[in-house]
Amino acid sequence: MTTTEADTATTKPVPDGIARQIVLPEGHRDEVALFAAYKWLRENNPLAQVHVEGYDPLWLVTKHADLMEVERQPDVFTSGGGEEKGSHNPILANQAGDAFTKSLTGGSLRILETVTYLDPPEHTAVKDVANDWFRPANLKRWEDTVRKLAREAIDGKLEVGVNEIDLVKDWAIYYPLHVVMTLFGVPEEDEPRMMGLTQDFFGTADPDTARADVEPLSPEAAAQQWAAAIQDFYAYFDSLVEARRAEPREDLASIIANARKEDGEFWPKTFAYGWFVAIATAGHDTTTTTLAATLEALSYHPETLAAVQQDPKLIGDLVNEGLRWASPVKHFVRRATRDYELRGRTIHEGDRLMLLYQSGNRDEDVFPEPTTFDISRRPNRQIAFGYGPHMCIGQHLAKQELRIMFEELLPRIRSIEVIGERKVMQTNFVGGLKNLPVRLELA
Repeated sequence: MTTTEADTATTKPVPDGIARQIVLPEGHRDEVALFAAYKWLRENNPLAQVHVEGYDPLWLVTKHADLMEVERQPDVFTSGGGEEKGSHNPILANQAGDAFTKSLTGGSLRILETVTYLDPPEHTAVKDVANDWFRPANLKRWEDTVRKLAREAIDGKLEVGVNEIDLVKDWAIYYPLHVVMTLFGVPEEDEPRMMGLTQDFFGTADPDTARADVEPLSPEAAAQQWAAAIQDFYAYFDSLVEARRAEPREDLASIIANARKEDGEFWPKTFAYGWFVAIATAGHDTTTTTLAATLEALSYHPETLAAVQQDPKLIGDLVNEGLRWASPVKHFVRRATRDYELRGRTIHEGDRLMLLYQSGNRDEDVFPEPTTFDISRRPNRQIAFGYGPHMCIGQHLAKQELRIMFEELLPRIRSIEVIGERKVMQTNFVGGLKNLPVRLELA
């Protein structure tokens, strides 16, 4: 019997509570129960098709190898709908939410013109607009700027001695936003607006970040908030596109605003907006989550903190393990364009798959003792940035930001202790810690 045949023969029916824990945004508030649900699936039904009320049927993909197999084949597992562009939502929404989106767009689920919603070759063409800017060789020239911003984030918001703060709300959220907005070219005085819109964008299911102009508790509330946030972003970025086309600068916004297609025409503004929204949101929220989660882990592992302080060369390993540990992007959804055999199961054309990166990053087959924070993992095959053509274009910038902050902050930490209740964002998409009271002592 092959491995896949053995897997199929021993699978168990998925309890409704397990499926709901993973699919529903509210299930992600309790990380203990959430990671237990992932573990149950990996052990009992690693590729399970579930039916949660209010949602289309989904395959839950929990194993690292399966995630990579799906992600490397965008022709088989589409992000945006394949030949039927806009027929698929790569970000999980309930049936009411997808229906609301279609009502706004005339029947399409492609509410945002950004790489997340695209497939090759369109995806490749749009990604190439800024791909070179995000390469490590280019990012090196921004090293001094990022380091200056890291020092400002420490000296401007933390004090020598004891700081009793909410590590996320009072500190961690500001540094990644400031870096991205600075490199992007958004004025510092506009950063609070970007922060608010980002919280609207990713906090669609969290009561603490609900917009006043969205009907609470309605089935389509998350989609309403998502659409409203996008429109507010568009209103802001329209003037930015016009300004950079009139007077280009040495910033990322100018590169995107002035990008042209093969025929020499500007890309439509909607594609510029899509780039700007992606950078303004994923470009800082994911880094904030990883920064906070890594420092929380160090608070419980003072021996690891001491080791990195003694040997700063370990910071690269710390960043990689922090990314595995936090896995700030929890899922994307793909749709099968044809029948396909995966782990001994037949995925049928039209089936939807929820790719669970958090689970993949705790896969026992790839990460021994995955519930242990261990910076000595080599190789560390974390897939926090995804895999394949849709691998995050901003991964090198995120790693640069984290590395530089740890280089500046860790030597100054005398102690860090969690002193209150941690709270997690209610979201099944992108997010993590939203509150973490700590006592942080700096030299």
